[in-house]
Amino acid sequence: MNGHREIKGTLDGTGLRIGVVVSRFNDLVTSRLLAGALDALERHGLVAERITVVWVPGSFEIAAAARDLAEHGGVDAVVCLGCVVRGETPHFDYVAGEAARGVAAVHGATGVPATLGVLTTETVEQALDRAGGKHGNKGADAAVAALEMASVLQQLRRPRRAERDETG
Repeated sequence: MNGHREIKGTLDGTGLRIGVVVSRFNDLVTSRLLAGALDALERHGLVAERITVVWVPGSFEIAAAARDLAEHGGVDAVVCLGCVVRGETPHFDYVAGEAARGVAAVHGATGVPATLGVLTTETVEQALDRAGGKHGNKGADAAVAALEMASVLQQLRRPRRAERDETG
């Protein structure tokens, strides 16, 4: 290393509190995303009592619940899970776009990372492939990303010992 500081997140969930916001709409898919997320969190050291699951009507509503959970739920990160399947109208574009923008805004508004596990697919079959099928489980992926971001932000917010020693 050339003297630069390098921060890497860990996947150790011990002691963290994680919120999961999941859409009821397309629950054939979202329940599988949730199962993958919970399994991943528990495999990485979280106990069930430190995980809060919040169900919302659809993917459009995820961001509102995620923001309140981040502000008032005492969590270190929020995992956002949903599924939007393209139909014959432009409704897909509005819901998918607003869900992504809303989740992205959670960190800016609260300082708590929120990860996007909202599938946007052409068919239910494609969604099932990404909810524990042949393309893995994107709910698990979003949960692991939440752990890593919580770890990164904890490190960034912790003053470095050398800098404290130099300044006082």
